[in-house]
Amino acid sequence: MNQSKSLAIGLCNPKSPANVGAVLRAAGCYSVGKIFYTGTRFTMASKYQTDPQRVSNKVSIDEVDSFIPLKEQYKKLVCIELVEGAIPLPEFDHPENALYIFGPEDGSVPQKLVDECDAVVYIPTEGCMNLAATVNVLLYDRLAKQDLDIDHIEQVRNNRDGNNRLVHRKG
Repeated sequence: MNQSKSLAIGLCNPKSPANVGAVLRAAGCYSVGKIFYTGTRFTMASKYQTDPQRVSNKVSIDEVDSFIPLKEQYKKLVCIELVEGAIPLPEFDHPENALYIFGPEDGSVPQKLVDECDAVVYIPTEGCMNLAATVNVLLYDRLAKQDLDIDHIEQVRNNRDGNNRLVHRKG
């Protein structure tokens, strides 16, 4: 499930260190290689960031002025936002190489950036999800739509909590 070189997350001026910590955890769970962010709010709040699984040892978080120059490296810029005319996530075909861009918890992706994206996708929910939940849903959708050969018993054994030894005996 190693996608790290071709997959990155872009956060527009994120506000909450707890949400960025949860995005970092999602990045580790779904083999995201890098997280980029714009704006100054996270830099000021980053000392409060949570990283219980020490994912920051594997996934870097880098401040950038703009996501647009990263298109050369990631090939496709994909905005995840509630935008008129956006593609519903269930209908979206994920590109192999992508930088997925998410808006701030208390705002939206700037229109200029939306205009530069190769695709704009929205998650059809009632109301809007928070940043970390949106990242998790998007990354799970990407994983679920891939044709991966996974040994599911080993997947569970290798990734569950050390105190979990549960087995389903029916079925």
